[in-house]
Parts: sequence; structure tokens; C-alpha cells
Amino acid sequence: MACCRLAAMRRLIALVILLWLAQDVRATVLLPAEFREVVAGSQIIVYGRVLDVRPEWSDDRTRIDTVVSLEAGTYLKGGPGDSVTFRVPGGQIGRYRNIMVGAPEFRAGEEVVLFLSAAGPSIAHVFGLNQGVYRVRVDARTGRRLVVPPVLTASSDAPQAVVRGDQSRQPLPLDTFAASVRTAMIAATKTDGAR
Repeated sequence: MACCRLAAMRRLIALVILLWLAQDVRATVLLPAEFREVVAGSQIIVYGRVLDVRPEWSDDRTRIDTVVSLEAGTYLKGGPGDSVTFRVPGGQIGRYRNIMVGAPEFRAGEEVVLFLSAAGPSIAHVFGLNQGVYRVRVDARTGRRLVVPPVLTASSDAPQAVVRGDQSRQPLPLDTFAASVRTAMIAATKTDGAR
């Protein structure tokens, strides 16, 4: 009988410990945004080159964020100056690493088109984590700058399937991508005017 009580007590203690540890478990659910939503929800849309990537502790030292500085090449929306600084969740300082699934990572020197948003006077952040980052690559054959991943735009408000490997989804030249952004901004203005 004492053996059964001891085993039950151990299970109870293990359960209490697991519940206590689970209080710090968090999850993020991010729904995919259609391209027009990304454009409309961003205060700044900028093409540029990453200058600096610097991890830092949050004020309460409970997480690590990465502060990224970007040399602005072209603003498609907004335009605070020659450079933009924004924050992404996650990073590594010494042996401590904080990971947020879906958060973009940057390297100095890479070219990107960013969709940034901010609330009040705070430092900007990328819209929808990775959804607000489009990498720019130089085509070795033509020398043109191509934007990847390809833009996903819906042809109607009805749900539509995204097909992996769809041959019609190709990287866009940077100027064509910029035209897509402008078209989405015009469509958002028309939609807001109709309300």
C-alpha cells in the first residue's frame, strides 16, 4: 500500500513540476497575408542593403532581439531618411540564443525589400515576420536584380490554393516588383475610398 502511495505522490509531484514549467511556454500563430494586405499594413516599404545586424537584450532581459540597420536605396512607401533601423525577434548573445519560428534573419551586405510597420514612437518591425521580407538576388546570367519569393496575389476574395512548384510563380525583376507594390497601394486607396 505504501508503495502505491509513493508512486502516486511521485506522479503528482511530476505533474505539478510540468505544469509549473509550462507557464513560460508561448506560441505564435501567424496567418498568411495576401500581398495587398502586406502593402496596406506597412507604413514603410523600402529597398536597400543591410548595413548592420546587432543582437541585444530586451529591457527586462527576458529575450534577445536583433536590431538591423538598412541603407535605404528606394522608398516605395514612407521614407524616414537615408537609413532605417528595425527590430526582429530572436538573436544570439554569447551562449544565449532566442529563436522565434518564422522570424527573418539578416546578414550585413544582403539586399532586401522590407515591409515595415510601427506603433507609435517605437522602433519599426517587419510586417508579419517573414511575410514582410523579400530578398533581392542578382541574376548571374542577365545581371538584373530579382525579388524572391514571388508575390502571391489573390484574383478574388475567395480562398485559393497555393501550389508548390507552380511554374507561373517566378522571381520578379526589382522594377516589376516595385510596380506590383504601387498597384497594390492604388487598389488599397480605391478600396478605402469605397467604404
